[in-house]
Amino acid sequence: MEIGNKIKRLRLQLNLSQAELADRCELTKGYISQLENDLTSPSISTLMDILSALGTDLAEFFKKDDDTRVVFSESDFIEKHENGMKLKWIIPNAQKNEMEPVLVELLSGASTSLDFPHEGEEFGFVLEGKICIELGKNKYACKKGETFYYTADKSHAIHNSGNGTAKFLWISTPPNF
Repeated sequence: MEIGNKIKRLRLQLNLSQAELADRCELTKGYISQLENDLTSPSISTLMDILSALGTDLAEFFKKDDDTRVVFSESDFIEKHENGMKLKWIIPNAQKNEMEPVLVELLSGASTSLDFPHEGEEFGFVLEGKICIELGKNKYACKKGETFYYTADKSHAIHNSGNGTAKFLWISTPPNF
């Protein structure tokens, strides 16, 4: 790891000159220059002082850059068919995340399984058709272009209430599929 280069990037992000950083750390501008050019290495104590002046700490400074994947294509999706319902997990391994988006298609008359009360929230956007959200003892109609949102503290299910296929994006937090 090039410590000097990383310190320089942090300093520039804060719009600090080498002299300003040096003053904050009671070091010389020449030392900061040597450090940024990897001509010298700081002691742990000096590095901690520099990082504190740059608004970070050792743990954050040495943390590896995040290689988390951001974009997914259809080849990454996982699909499951059951009882007139097609579930398509559009983010692989989403159950390890805070929320889980699923693309759901219900054939005419089909329903999701009744889900018992649990912690969390659920949101959906209807892409095609009409659905009926059963939430406890209440029922709510939702059609193409509309959204739904509820806390999952009551038993709930979604039914296709139209004649054709209903398609909706369903996002649960925490993941429960």
